[in-house]
Amino acid sequence: MASTTTLPLLTPRALNRATLARQLLLSRAAMSAGDAVSHLLGLQAQNTKPPYYALAARLDGFRPEELSALMEAREVARIVTMRSTIHTHTADDVFTLRPLVQGARDRELTLFRKGLVGVDLDRLAVLARELVEERPRTPKEIREALLVEWPDADPQALAVAARCRLPLVQVTPRGLWRRSGQVSLTTAEHWFGRPAEPVPAPDDTVLRYLAAFGPASVKDMQTWCGLTRLRDAFERLRPRLVTFRDENGVELFDLPDAARPDEDTPAPPRFLPEFDNLLLSHADRGRVVAAEHKGRTWKGNQAYCVFLLDGFLAGIWRLEESKERTVMTIEPFGRPTRAQRAELTAEAERMLAATAPQDVPYEIGFGIVHR
Repeated sequence: MASTTTLPLLTPRALNRATLARQLLLSRAAMSAGDAVSHLLGLQAQNTKPPYYALAARLDGFRPEELSALMEAREVARIVTMRSTIHTHTADDVFTLRPLVQGARDRELTLFRKGLVGVDLDRLAVLARELVEERPRTPKEIREALLVEWPDADPQALAVAARCRLPLVQVTPRGLWRRSGQVSLTTAEHWFGRPAEPVPAPDDTVLRYLAAFGPASVKDMQTWCGLTRLRDAFERLRPRLVTFRDENGVELFDLPDAARPDEDTPAPPRFLPEFDNLLLSHADRGRVVAAEHKGRTWKGNQAYCVFLLDGFLAGIWRLEESKERTVMTIEPFGRPTRAQRAELTAEAERMLAATAPQDVPYEIGFGIVHR
């Protein structure tokens, strides 16, 4: 391996433009919702609306009903995967990414071991599987049923154990656009009607991660998926990859033919949901988040929807919806120029045209500078 000092340098702006291109944020893609979910290796879905806003920012002509239809057809589903958070994944990725991150789910379970004293986790998995495959169950129903078997255990720990040991998907109508419903769970095998698959080698996922988030370091990918010890996979793939360095001398891997636009390529404004994977999938977030804005996308347990200007995090936005109107308020971190305000307004209108109720008028306004 060559010293990183001899590798070509990618500045933060160059990394920004490359990542935006991979994330379909430099220009909207003429791509189906299903293909986009696959390309992006899933969409952050801790809440029900973010996957729809994520695709509205990335796809040309996207309508939320397209993603809902895929969910109802059981072509995509909501499931806990990377970083122990809920993602919307294609069926294929449910059966590859969920087993791949099983080690991280096992480590998560150790945090609850005090509440699981005396619990046979293998038996728990069998009982929970029987329960949710008989019919989808709510987390409360799962807790109560498992407490019958282990009355001295912590109820929450029992529910977490079931989620960690089994690939539990949230069944529809949960997550459908403007319908949704309470969380009810069954196994991926039962929902999709296909058997579980062996745990795959990470190599293919490394390549897919670079296609969606690269150029990236080993630590970047480990941050994205919550796994450790991925260096060996990168080394196996090294002959097929190209390498660069960032301004801190960290080695970055990439696909030879992947897009790496000039750092002066214009980047239009984009409105993203809370927890968008663009902001969570690198150890060093400097390619999107300037140092002075670190930590400004949440307050306590409240995460904010965010927007980009010139490709970088530049503020937050929020919606207030009622039967009479939809109001979108844009709160910048700084003071946008008149031209930038016009671009933000135009982008907000495009997003609301795709996602706001069609029979309700909407308003767009700028709030105070967000502190």
